[in-house]
Amino acid sequence: MEPLSVAGIRLGTVCAGIKYPDRRDLVVIEAAAGTQAAAVFTQNAFCAAPVTVARAHLAAAPPRYLVINTGNANAGTGRQGLSDAEASCRALAEQAGCPMEQVLPFSTGVIGEPLPLARLIAGLPAALAALRPEGWEDAARGIMTTDTRPKWSTRRAIIEGKPVTVTGIAKGAGMIRPDMATMLAFVATDAAVPESLLKPMLAAAVAVSFNAVTVDGDTSTNDACVLLATGQAGAAIAGRDESHDRLATLVREVCTELAQAIIRDGEGATKFITVAVEGGQDEAECRQVAYTIAHSPLIKTAFFASDPNWGRILAAVGRAGLRDLNLERIAIHLDELCIVRDGGRAPGYTEAQGQQIMKRPEIAIRIDLGRGGSTARIWTTDLSFDYVRINAEYRT
Repeated sequence: MEPLSVAGIRLGTVCAGIKYPDRRDLVVIEAAAGTQAAAVFTQNAFCAAPVTVARAHLAAAPPRYLVINTGNANAGTGRQGLSDAEASCRALAEQAGCPMEQVLPFSTGVIGEPLPLARLIAGLPAALAALRPEGWEDAARGIMTTDTRPKWSTRRAIIEGKPVTVTGIAKGAGMIRPDMATMLAFVATDAAVPESLLKPMLAAAVAVSFNAVTVDGDTSTNDACVLLATGQAGAAIAGRDESHDRLATLVREVCTELAQAIIRDGEGATKFITVAVEGGQDEAECRQVAYTIAHSPLIKTAFFASDPNWGRILAAVGRAGLRDLNLERIAIHLDELCIVRDGGRAPGYTEAQGQQIMKRPEIAIRIDLGRGGSTARIWTTDLSFDYVRINAEYRT
């Protein structure tokens, strides 16, 4: 489905030559006056300069413009990086006629290299001239780095008697274990939502979407996810009522589709893997087991080879750090096939059955810990030759 326009949002995308010539690498997003915003950012202590500036600007004023560049992360660049991020905001603000604090900067690309500020600023007039409500697909392409395809999601529903739209774009294929969101994601709705409701709405959506994916366990320096509410649709969310819950569902669905698109496009990925852990004492220990499985190179390479080496999964559960595990209560399934029960290989399991399932492009690993009622679910990929090649050649 093509991305639906969001009333009050315009997007412009151009080739600014940030790193490569003739590649879309600069995006400007314009939000109507009165737009409310919420955002979550990376938890990496070495956060990029644009993350620091965006946090400060968001605390000072609601944004009118977002400026996003690819090809350069402006991370690990010290005081000069902060100055460059602020200068990009200042330049856009002067051209758009708004206070500098109403511009939020975002960058993605190689860490540790100075931002080619002159090229970015030179591209701003064309990006502003390109602003249009239908610019979502171009913007999705403009924020790509190692992504092989653009990622967008869109929903529309009747809320308070008005058609309300939620549309989002995201980029990300590697360096993905967000610990907040994804590398970059921008979601907007034309409903009116006060900031006091928008922040928890985004946090709840991120928890079950962007914070439930991992490609390689690495948290980027530049992760950011922004939710904008323009209020242009005429539907106002005033409290935690049915209308709020319907909008929250749309936001969650958009974020989930984007998060899953990142996994499907993971660097070198050939398998989409769901890791579902149930029967835990609390959600935290379920997630602990799930991430131990998802981050195991041995498990990930076995999936790439379609090798039903179930001992690797069993070993990962055992080293996840849970105390007092009763091994005889644990059950492990690949899709519908039980592979481990009562402390060992499930009766009746055969390698041929396991091999058949491991050849599937989408596979679920389900772990029942048998010690409580809590659950957790994350999505991950296999680990292929191409993942190594892509990252070995990333800077060449």
